[in-house]
Amino acid sequence: MRSTCSLYIDAGYLLASAATRVTGTSLRSGIHVDYAALIRSLVDTAQTRSGLPVLRVHWYDSARNGLPDAQQERIGELSKVKLRLGRFGVNGEQKGVDLRIGLDLVAHARNGTSDVFFLVSGDDDLTEAVEEAQVHGVQVVVFAVPTVEGKPHGVSRHLVRAADELDTVDGAAVDAAVMKVDRKPPPAPVTPPAPKPGPADVEEPAVRTSVPTPLDLVTVPHVPAPPPPTSVLAYSSSSVSPAHVRPGYDADDGEQDRAIDEVVMRVLASFRESASADDELELERARPSIPREIDRALLLDASDAMQRYDLDERIRYRLRARFWEKYAEDCPAR
Repeated sequence: MRSTCSLYIDAGYLLASAATRVTGTSLRSGIHVDYAALIRSLVDTAQTRSGLPVLRVHWYDSARNGLPDAQQERIGELSKVKLRLGRFGVNGEQKGVDLRIGLDLVAHARNGTSDVFFLVSGDDDLTEAVEEAQVHGVQVVVFAVPTVEGKPHGVSRHLVRAADELDTVDGAAVDAAVMKVDRKPPPAPVTPPAPKPGPADVEEPAVRTSVPTPLDLVTVPHVPAPPPPTSVLAYSSSSVSPAHVRPGYDADDGEQDRAIDEVVMRVLASFRESASADDELELERARPSIPREIDRALLLDASDAMQRYDLDERIRYRLRARFWEKYAEDCPAR
């Protein structure tokens, strides 16, 4: 049997990291992806890196009730691509994806399907599966999406230590296949100012024939506008109602507050740039809940910004509450 390599692609990681590279946030709706070109670039990189032909590409993603949507069906129809789907849990978290990847890594290594496995993921939960696959003589290389600075994005340290090598995919290929979505209307055309009248166009002022009233004789004093504030309070515990601050939350942790605010503003800006009218209506109808995709982006970006693999419940609560606070600030009439 000839030597081959195989690709195991965690679509959640790949698309979230690619979106972060292109838009600054992991919100998947903020990007348009040429999936055929993206997968082709991964295949080319794996074959060049290993010197072996690719046997198969395994594409792992979540789906409602485990059934593929139209886009996932098109991905599964691509040459050498095997679609492997998990499902969404009741709270919108993906279920079964990590388990499928881990089981496939171990089973394929045991059966000797390929000599080199390229894993496009950064998930800590895959560490033990990588180690078990290596027991069967398979080399496992973690493929990470590079940040704009060229560093691997969002890869667990445990996974890095377990893998035989950490490498990055071609950033230029990612940029070519992943484009930012911008549904903002084009700016209104600027109306040129009317030409100033020339001397011949100036009309003589009309002669006032009415008798002046007392109001005409009153001079209104000019009141200068107040100077702009030198600083703006972005957030304090007194700026929201007590119901928004969960008991035990450390309101003095300014660094954490700033990180949460930055994440929320980036996700909200990306949503506004890419959302259709239907998307905005869905968000309004879901309130106070947050749609699954936005919530996932908030959690992923916060985890990345705070360098925490697991966010505790206090941070999750504050992150979601802050989203609606910032949303209300941008749309006070809603």
